[in-house]
Amino acid sequence: MSGRPLPGGVVHKLPADLRESLIGNATALAAWNDITPLARNEFICWVEDAKQQATRERRIRRTVEELEEGKRRPCCWPGCKHRERTGK
Repeated sequence: MSGRPLPGGVVHKLPADLRESLIGNATALAAWNDITPLARNEFICWVEDAKQQATRERRIRRTVEELEEGKRRPCCWPGCKHRERTGK
């Protein structure tokens, strides 16, 4: 599976550290492949927005946990500030 590209978001590409965490969890990976590009973008932006490495690592762990739980967007995140409100 590690050779197959995973989809990113509409604005953000999937970072390597998040990709590796998803590959390590079959349930989270299946959920990742099932959510929309906009939803993937929200998770990626949330991870990328972390200012400290410890925060980034915690957000990656939470992303995997939330996907395992069936959540389709990151909890308590106002949304990606990098994309237009038209969804592009």
